[in-house]
Amino acid sequence: MREMIIEDIRQAVINDPENQEMTAKGWTPIFSATPNAKIVLIGQAPGIKTQLRRDVFRDKSGDRLREWLGVSEETFYQTGQISVLPMDFYFPGKAKTGDLPPRPDFFEKWHPLLLAQMPEVELIVLIGSYAQKAYLKKQVKKTMTATVEAYQEYLPTYFPIPHPSPLNFRWLNKNPDFEAKTVPELQKLVQQILAS
Repeated sequence: MREMIIEDIRQAVINDPENQEMTAKGWTPIFSATPNAKIVLIGQAPGIKTQLRRDVFRDKSGDRLREWLGVSEETFYQTGQISVLPMDFYFPGKAKTGDLPPRPDFFEKWHPLLLAQMPEVELIVLIGSYAQKAYLKKQVKKTMTATVEAYQEYLPTYFPIPHPSPLNFRWLNKNPDFEAKTVPELQKLVQQILAS
């Protein structure tokens, strides 16, 4: 039943007048949601390659993300225990540097409807500053770095992390404690949730 509702929501996204430009291009909304999900990953809008590939995190960013979570591709894609809701389900276009940000009101319209169909969710991983600002609101720190360092404040509901993009190497080099100390805590938590 919930799977049917999720597919109805997907169709509503496709039919929404605000998304007609994307639908006209033959683009489909990029997200994965399953009724038995225990962990939801909230990320930024998909890049153009992801949009055209019609799949989430099937790239180097995804490889690193799965490493940080301590899960295999099979667990990530085939068990239904991990869902992915980008802040916008469509590639937002190119900016002068990088991609444009997700549309600011998009997640407010669609995320609650999808999360309502995933009653077993125990953890929401907030990937990058767009997701963190949207979900943590006034609890977000002045910088993404400070938010990620304060991850324990947001548990057990949220776990903020940086984007796993290979382009983020400077941040990772400046903040070695993230992979040395925070990632093992994330992996431990993920394993506990998936095993429960």
